[in-house]
Amino acid sequence: MPRTLDVSTARRFSVAPMMDWTDRHCRALHRRLSGRALLFTEMVTSAAIAHGRREQLLGFDPAEQPVALQLGGSDPRELAEATRIGAEFGYAEINLNVGCPSDRVQSGRFGACLMAEPDLVAECVRAMCDATDRPVTVKCRIGIDDQDTEESLDRFADAMVEAGVAAIYVHARKAWLQGLSPKENRTIPPLDYPRVHRLAARLDIPLAINGGIETLEAAKEHLAHVDGVMLGRAAYHDPVLLSRVDAEIFGEAERPFDLKAILGAMADYAEAQLATGVRLNQITRHMLGLANGRRGARVFRQILSVDACKRGAGPEVIMRAAEVLDAHELAA
Repeated sequence: MPRTLDVSTARRFSVAPMMDWTDRHCRALHRRLSGRALLFTEMVTSAAIAHGRREQLLGFDPAEQPVALQLGGSDPRELAEATRIGAEFGYAEINLNVGCPSDRVQSGRFGACLMAEPDLVAECVRAMCDATDRPVTVKCRIGIDDQDTEESLDRFADAMVEAGVAAIYVHARKAWLQGLSPKENRTIPPLDYPRVHRLAARLDIPLAINGGIETLEAAKEHLAHVDGVMLGRAAYHDPVLLSRVDAEIFGEAERPFDLKAILGAMADYAEAQLATGVRLNQITRHMLGLANGRRGARVFRQILSVDACKRGAGPEVIMRAAEVLDAHELAA
C-alpha cells in the first residue's frame, strides 16, 4: 500500500533535492532510515517532462512516499503541464526551484536568477496551482547578487503567498550569479539564519530553512523559529543521521538502529532493481556513508564502490560488505 501523503507534517524535516544524488535509489535508502521525512527528487526541467521519457524521469516506488517533485522552468504553461503530469505520477508535492545558481540553469532562465522576477514566478505558481490539487511550493535563496535581502525577500515571499503557494523553503544564503561557481555558492556567501527566522515570523504559511545545517541538534534549534528544516549534504554523506529523525524530530518511539537489517533490505531492493536493468553501483554509490565511524568502514566503502562496478555484480556484494563490518565488530 502507498504511504500516506501527509506532506504538511513531513515538511518538518526534509532531505534537500540534489542533482545527481537524490535519485530513486537514494530515496529508497533514505526511506528505510526514516519513515517520516519528506524526500525530494532531483530537479527535473519542465521541458524535459514535456518532451522526454516521462517514466524514466518521474517513475518512483510508492514506498518512497511522501516524495516531492522539484521542477525547474519559467514558462507558466509548460510548468502547469509538468505539474499535472507529476501529480498523475503520484507525487505528494510539486516544488519550483528558484534557488539553483548554476550557469546551465541561468541560461535556461530558471533557478536563482528568477528571484529577480517575482511577478513571473508568481505567474508560474498560479499556473501550477491551477493544474493540481497537490500542494505547490517554492525553494529559493534569501536573495541574489546586490539585492537588499530585507526588502527583496519580503517582496518575493509576499508574491508567492498571493499566488497560492503552500509553503516556502529558504536557503539562508544569497546566490551570487556573477563571480561565484555553483560549488562556491554553497559555502562562500554567508549564512543569515536570522533573516529566514524573521521571514517565518511574518508569513502565514509554513516556512522551512535550509543551508549549512549539519546536525539534528542544530535542526531542533531552528524549529523554535521555523516550521521545518531541510538538510542536504549532511544527510547524504552521513545517512545514519536519518535513522534518528523519526524519534527526535517527529516524536516517535525511539528504535535501535540495525545496520545489518538496513543492508539486508537494500540487498533485496538491489535484487529487484537489477532485474529491471539497473546496475548495482547505481544503488551502492548512495550507501557509502552507512559505516561512517565503524571499524571496517574503509573496506566497506571499497567493496561498495569498486566491487559493485564489476560485471555481474549482484546483491551478494552488499552482504559481503555487511560481513566485513560484522567481522570487525567481533574482532573488537
